[in-house]
Amino acid sequence: MDISYIKALHIIFVITWFAGLFYIVRLFIYFAEAENKKEPAKSILQTQYKLMSKRLWYIITWPSAVLASFFAFWMIYLEPSYLTMPWMHVKLSFVLALYFYHAGCQKIYKQQQMNRVKYTSFKLRIWNEVATILLFAIVFLVVLKSAISWIWGVIGIILLGILLMLSIRLYKKIKLKNGWENHDHEISEDANQSNSNN
Repeated sequence: MDISYIKALHIIFVITWFAGLFYIVRLFIYFAEAENKKEPAKSILQTQYKLMSKRLWYIITWPSAVLASFFAFWMIYLEPSYLTMPWMHVKLSFVLALYFYHAGCQKIYKQQQMNRVKYTSFKLRIWNEVATILLFAIVFLVVLKSAISWIWGVIGIILLGILLMLSIRLYKKIKLKNGWENHDHEISEDANQSNSNN
């Protein structure tokens, strides 16, 4: 089989893997935020988020992770020269970090499936940006290869991380200032009152 087809399949499943990782953490955030709502809204929302998480995690995210890895190993088997390239070693270290990130998401997934909320929505938003940093690092390494300056690359990734953290903090301040959390609570109560009247 032509290695180009294997490479294309690897890229496709890397994309769906990251899509799953980005979305699953959003569902974790919504589940954590639903913890502050009154019944029956809390139970209804959390039950729905658990179902959505289960489908996303086991139908899209896990299969994508396995298939992306399978095609990556297949490429290396066909082209072992990849392992002699310095940029590949750095890329594989970020991929290893991605596996640890995936394992961390698995842990949070299991906790929430048992109705345990151990992290605030703010901490989960920070956790969500770890995948963004890994994605930037991996893509830039693959595209730029040996042309990249490792020092500037590392500095760029650190600056991206700082920028993302500042953005999350700014979002939190704007949310509190505009009273979005209270507004969401009022909408939930209005919906409950409407249902009870019916």
